[in-house]
Amino acid sequence: MTAAPGTAFPLPEPSRESVISVFTIPAITWTLTAVLLLSGCYYSLQAAKSRQRTDRINKALHALMNVLMAAMLWNLVPSTMLAQIAVLSGAALWFVIQAVARPEFMTLCASGQGRVKCVYHSLSMAGAALMIAMMTPGSSPGNTSASAAVTPVSHAHHGMAAVNNSAAATAATDPTPMLAMLLTVCFGAAAVVFLVMLVRGRAIRSPLHTASSRFFNRSEHALEALGAMVMALMFATMTA
Repeated sequence: MTAAPGTAFPLPEPSRESVISVFTIPAITWTLTAVLLLSGCYYSLQAAKSRQRTDRINKALHALMNVLMAAMLWNLVPSTMLAQIAVLSGAALWFVIQAVARPEFMTLCASGQGRVKCVYHSLSMAGAALMIAMMTPGSSPGNTSASAAVTPVSHAHHGMAAVNNSAAATAATDPTPMLAMLLTVCFGAAAVVFLVMLVRGRAIRSPLHTASSRFFNRSEHALEALGAMVMALMFATMTA
């Protein structure tokens, strides 16, 4: 059927499964990929060298999360999204269990600072799982806009009005941008905290800490800060 002159049909809106494609500048995408993969390699080496089973599991989970985040930037293996969400959700639960464990379980998060770290690591795992869930098809508005292309010309203006109203109502009730903004603020604040801890660690010279332990702590804080900044940046792309 030939469209009447002057009749305009709305174009389909992009879905949230391609939200990470906003990194259209190759330098940004490759930089984030390099940071995530290097962090994954570091945690893998730490997991291999660790003598405690709990610490080995924690490092391995961090390595896995970084690899999955790097794959997310390139939309790799989308068929395994449900498995990725399940694994990351299980990892988040694992860190929650450590955070609420009794003090006598010394291999878990027994100290106050350790519990805070486990809570943050649980939030990181849950945030990564939530990010993957936000990118799954059908999790965002925009599916109804394609139906306007097959609307009869005689009812084109009625069809477009209905589609626009439906899209506006769905966008108004979609909690994704608000949730993404909240997580952006949380991980941005976490990045600032880790940077402050990194600077304080450089300034403090305690005889109780050897040079190797100070280097290890600085490396941990630097990686945590980088990871939090990457999470904040990726969630920031979902606020629009």
